[in-house]
Amino acid sequence: MTRIQITRRFHGGIQPPEHKHLSSKSPIQTADLPKQVVLPLTADLEAIVAIGDKVKTGQLIASSTFTQLHTSISGEVVALMPSIIINSDGQDTPFNHLKLANWRKASDEQLLAIIQQAGLVGLGGAGFPSAVKIQAAYNKVSTLIINAAECEPYITADDLLLQTHAHEILEGIAILQQLLKPEQILLGIEDNKPEAIQALEIALKEHPLQDQLSICIVPTRYPSGGEKQLIQLLTGDEVPSGELPLTIGILCHNVGTLYALYSAIVLGQPLIKRLVTVTGLAVGKPANYWVRIGTPLSQLLNEAGVNAGQASRVIVGGPMMGFTLDSNDYAINKTTNCLLIPTATELPLPAAEQPCIRCGQCETVCPAQLLPQQLYFYSAHQAYQQAAYQQLFDCIECGACAWVCPSAIPLVQYYRHAKAELRQIQATTKQAEHAKQRFEARNARLAKEALEKEAKRQARAEATARLAAVRKAPITTGADNTKLKQLKTAIAAASVSVKKAEKTLSNLEVNIDATPEQIYEQLVKIDKAREQLTKAEARLAAEAIAAITTENVQAISQ
Repeated sequence: MTRIQITRRFHGGIQPPEHKHLSSKSPIQTADLPKQVVLPLTADLEAIVAIGDKVKTGQLIASSTFTQLHTSISGEVVALMPSIIINSDGQDTPFNHLKLANWRKASDEQLLAIIQQAGLVGLGGAGFPSAVKIQAAYNKVSTLIINAAECEPYITADDLLLQTHAHEILEGIAILQQLLKPEQILLGIEDNKPEAIQALEIALKEHPLQDQLSICIVPTRYPSGGEKQLIQLLTGDEVPSGELPLTIGILCHNVGTLYALYSAIVLGQPLIKRLVTVTGLAVGKPANYWVRIGTPLSQLLNEAGVNAGQASRVIVGGPMMGFTLDSNDYAINKTTNCLLIPTATELPLPAAEQPCIRCGQCETVCPAQLLPQQLYFYSAHQAYQQAAYQQLFDCIECGACAWVCPSAIPLVQYYRHAKAELRQIQATTKQAEHAKQRFEARNARLAKEALEKEAKRQARAEATARLAAVRKAPITTGADNTKLKQLKTAIAAASVSVKKAEKTLSNLEVNIDATPEQIYEQLVKIDKAREQLTKAEARLAAEAIAAITTENVQAISQ
């Protein structure tokens, strides 16, 4: 085991009041089983249950290509859209999933399959599907970084998780090590978490990772837990602008995600609960709570003893990167790591926005080394492309700039709005380019069809001329026309097939939901139908000539 005291620093940063003592001094609590859970169906998830279905705790209820959603209680499905709502039967009957207690003997394919089926996502806030992230990093990782910094004020979920479940987290790290085979493993943690550090060191002494994991203690400074900032602190490397850490051979995972990974592999438990910090001076019983995914916020707030008269608002997340809810009619989801309920004096509402005085404090504290003042001017004046040229998307929205702004400008809100507008512009541009490509492809196809029709017209004219020349010769009657009739019927059927295929293509071309693959498949069908028609016409012409010629020969011989 290696313990490293990091003295390296990243650019900027701030040191806001921590207030972590409010929840860190209390033992972890387990929230009551909810009477009802609300599990939102995101755009890519498709429900695989129906209203009235009886489900068990941990049962798969919705699925997509990249992730899965499981019910966190047992009971009955009572609604499906826009969220799956399940009423509890009070039994909490578990659904049995595969467990791999001896996971070290499992294949990578087995481990990855369980991770995907368990619906694991990043619990540090991003919520990106863990299986996708791991698969993308396969054979590409030289350094695995475990993010235990938890730099946001008030939040202590990772701290308490490390204090109480250090061994399980180490097992989760070991599972990732077996999958990714990194050259080094670094765990970054701020120096304001001595109990968590001690728990890690004790657990590591009896763990196979003791000679492979380095505990790196970084100075407490916000936002040291930012992915790129932690990478710079631990390795000295900087992730290039617009790139992911994987481009320099680094992968980061949050400790909460690793505990969920251990639970999925060893305990056979999909992601149905998470640790949530409930804190603030308006909370009667501030602590970290194990909460089932989908639990209504109102139930958890009541259980934590929130004083509605003192509470000024409910913030999901911390004071720096969190957002204020407009009501309590929401539910805990997979990325909810904190509910902050401050009093009005504890965390006053922002003052009225004033004009920028160009003091430059925002640039001084920006950990991404951007120019927040310039980004603000471009965003405020809707010059979104200029903001993009100033690396707007490198902004991690940490809020340090807004924290020090003497004019109380909500800078992060401006940046978020600009990013949303740019994404919409990019989506519209992509859609327009797609429509242009379809239009050009259609014109090219129509031109090709016109040439083909002209060639076929000339071929038919020549065939008709040949038939007319043959028919001038005297022939006898009574020739067998059965085969000719069959060929004419085949031509009629082939013509109908061509027209149907062309009509289907026309419908696809005006359908905005049609994909290029569907249009291509229909073009192939049209080509095949036309080929069959051409062959039938050729066979008819050949048979007609043969029949007339035969009759002529018979007439001459008589």
